[in-house]
Amino acid sequence: MDLKSLLLVVPLAPLAGSVLAGLFGKQIGRANSHRVTILGVAIAAAIALYVLNLVLSSPAGIPLFNDTIYTWAMLGDLKLEVGFQVDSLTATMMVVVTSVSLMVHVYTIGYMEEDPGYARFFSYISLFTFSMLMLVMSNNFLQLFFGWEAVGLVSYLLIGFWYTRPTAIYANLKAFLVNRVGDFGFILGIGLILANAGTMNYAELFAKLPQIADAKIELFAGHPWSLITVSCICLFIGAMGKSAQFPLHVWLPDSMEGPTPISALIHAATMVTAGIFMVSRMSPLFELSTTALSFVLVIGSITALFMGFLGIVQNDIKRVVAYSTLSQLGYMTVALGLSAYPVAIFHLMTHAFFKALLFLAAGSVIMGMHHDQDIRHMGGLWKHMKITWFTSLIGSLALIGTPFFSGFYSKDSIIAVAMESHVPGAGFAAFAVIVGVFVTAFYSFRMFFLVFHGKERFHDLHHDHDDHGHNDHHGPLQPHESPLVVTLPLIALAIPSLFIGAIALKPLLVGHYFESVITIDHHAHPAFEEFVKADAEHGWLAMGMHAFTSLPFWLALAGVGTAAYCYLINPAVPAWFARTFAPIRVVFENKYFLDRFNEIVFAGGARAIGSVLWRVGDVKFIDGLFVNGSAKLVGWFASVIRYLQSGYIYHYAFAMIVGAVGLMTYFLFMPK
Repeated sequence: MDLKSLLLVVPLAPLAGSVLAGLFGKQIGRANSHRVTILGVAIAAAIALYVLNLVLSSPAGIPLFNDTIYTWAMLGDLKLEVGFQVDSLTATMMVVVTSVSLMVHVYTIGYMEEDPGYARFFSYISLFTFSMLMLVMSNNFLQLFFGWEAVGLVSYLLIGFWYTRPTAIYANLKAFLVNRVGDFGFILGIGLILANAGTMNYAELFAKLPQIADAKIELFAGHPWSLITVSCICLFIGAMGKSAQFPLHVWLPDSMEGPTPISALIHAATMVTAGIFMVSRMSPLFELSTTALSFVLVIGSITALFMGFLGIVQNDIKRVVAYSTLSQLGYMTVALGLSAYPVAIFHLMTHAFFKALLFLAAGSVIMGMHHDQDIRHMGGLWKHMKITWFTSLIGSLALIGTPFFSGFYSKDSIIAVAMESHVPGAGFAAFAVIVGVFVTAFYSFRMFFLVFHGKERFHDLHHDHDDHGHNDHHGPLQPHESPLVVTLPLIALAIPSLFIGAIALKPLLVGHYFESVITIDHHAHPAFEEFVKADAEHGWLAMGMHAFTSLPFWLALAGVGTAAYCYLINPAVPAWFARTFAPIRVVFENKYFLDRFNEIVFAGGARAIGSVLWRVGDVKFIDGLFVNGSAKLVGWFASVIRYLQSGYIYHYAFAMIVGAVGLMTYFLFMPK
């Protein structure tokens, strides 16, 4: 099989599994539904690994494949195509997406075992995998936008999977609407590029950048703006929606209403990282605008710090992990704004494994607790769920950046480049990512200690309904370890959460892995070359050993120690803080009142505008003037005319005579 056909199989295999499970799930049965979808994703994962091996063995800087697969339409000189561009960035994303998706598929067998929508769920997650692969493999904006919108659509279906629950319907509608806001900016950016470069193909666009680098557009008369800056900011607004950056982050915590496997799939490795991937792919464009980079940097810094604060006050186990995802996406965006694109992709990759692990471990805890998600009802679970406890510990240590764990190498590199960069806004970014280390360690181990250690708080609890809305358990809760089909993916994800950072450190940050794929202006932004790359060159062991003397390590240790003191040694301390700093807690619990602001200003404003348009436009103008007005006009005209319809022949004869005299008079005296 030639390379082109092999690459086609990667997205089409999950699509085939999705179609079979979705359309013929009842006919083939539950077991075959998961078999065909898992087989499709497994084939895609195997080919992705093979493609990665080909990329590693091919000359640096030359795409393994960049060609059109199918020409959809030709509009003059504009070609609308489906095409693949496979290089080191694509291959990395393909492996991450397919491997995490495979683990999620296997895990789903156990988690969704009793759900009536079993086949439908497998169909959705395979369709999601297809959409994400089309996005990352694209070589043009048209296909990128197709994948972009497809993952948004499937995430809508997955978040609202339990469609009988009002909260799930509210959450998926919220996700869909917020993403439309971001996607409006995204399509504007694509439109600007198409209008000025005349192409949607990446390679053709990058070749034309010298011609449009200094181009200006006037958004307001007399105020020229850089075309590149406006285009980059518009594209990044799309990334803000998809990658849940402030203030378009509000959909992600609510999306926890969906089943846990999709929390791992959407919010760890795939959909939310689409924006990070897109900005990295567009690095030649972003490097031409320091203004756009500063915008990216500040948004990422706000997200990294302030979303972490919200994780401290959450009591739902999945929401704690969700706010952790928001914060870590902020870290990746900070790296993008600092022109450290390889570091952003490095953190994307390490984060995908340990965050998928944490989400799936949270799902295992939920199963063990008979679908109770409140961490205040847990405690001491390590005795009952040893595999889940151990894998959660690995995921938590990787998340907080513990030396030698995978998250350490990528997270420490982001902090290093932030502290040395001179991009406008880098000072705030450095502060945000440094403080974020303590905050992340604190809320991560707050959850870990409340769930797995301390006093057992579940003995007196009774639980009658699971999160499917069915009767699940009666009587006192007795936690239990999850079945092998659930714990096996946890173990499989724990391995890369431990080692992938050390393995990938030098290839991604020091070698020529991203050469000619990612563009960095080292003269304008030297921090990555001079500090991060220099640190990585010493190797994983030296970097890990040096970390024990660094500020981030001691801040992380302080965060873990503070969490241990507050939730294991002296539980009265959190209550004292809650009383003493009640106003701050209110702000945190209300998520900075952003949801309320959106409800009042945007939703309320839209309803008010709609009400005015209805009352004035619909009732008065359309119904009142056009519909009722025309009816009244016809009625009035008829009421006048009816006096002429008397029914007497002599009246009609008289009218005819008068008419004839009038016509004769007109013709006789008409001017010649």
